[in-house]
Amino acid sequence: MGEAEAERSPVEMPATEDEKVKKEEAVAVDDELQKRPIHVLVVDDCSLDRRIVGKLLQKASFKVTSVESGKKAMEVLGLDIVDVHQTTTETANADSVVDDCSSTLNNDNKIDLILTDYCMPEMNGYDLLVAVKKHSERKATPPVVILSSEYNPQRISSCLESGAEEFLQKPLKPKDMEKFRTYVASAAATLTRSGTKRKAVMELTSENNSNERLPRMAGVTVA
Repeated sequence: MGEAEAERSPVEMPATEDEKVKKEEAVAVDDELQKRPIHVLVVDDCSLDRRIVGKLLQKASFKVTSVESGKKAMEVLGLDIVDVHQTTTETANADSVVDDCSSTLNNDNKIDLILTDYCMPEMNGYDLLVAVKKHSERKATPPVVILSSEYNPQRISSCLESGAEEFLQKPLKPKDMEKFRTYVASAAATLTRSGTKRKAVMELTSENNSNERLPRMAGVTVA
């Protein structure tokens, strides 16, 4: 018999810079989410629904804070209540809160996900979603999931187009819990990526400023 062919192991290609960054982001996100339970803000004007949703989340090892209105949710988040019909410029001018909603809370109490009912008086789930997204133009805000006992395609489309992660029909199911973890992990990875890019831009700007100053310094005559 001829000489057996040596087993060929697949050639591993070196990871690209983008792949390295994504891997580092994934590790950072996993580390962050393992340090503490995911904190969900439940918003519903019905006390019974708040208890039912809260128990389901706690059973899945989530930390839960429950409030009865959109206005109360904005207070918990440390965000100003804005007119959802304001323009981006008007919102920015009126916005005097801190740059990150988590800055008003210590890390253990940071809200990772907003789970809100759609039908509520004064400020419904859609209004809360839009208000939170208005602030997200200037600061990091949690992902938002809308809940409703009614099936209304127009409401669903409006919420998804305005930035909701999902529009779920009540009652919640145990399988929805894994979706919530995915939304939180995705938001955390995006925030990490934004922070990395911001740091790179700041370093590049600092380097450029230093280079611009060098010619002037070289021309200085020391007496």
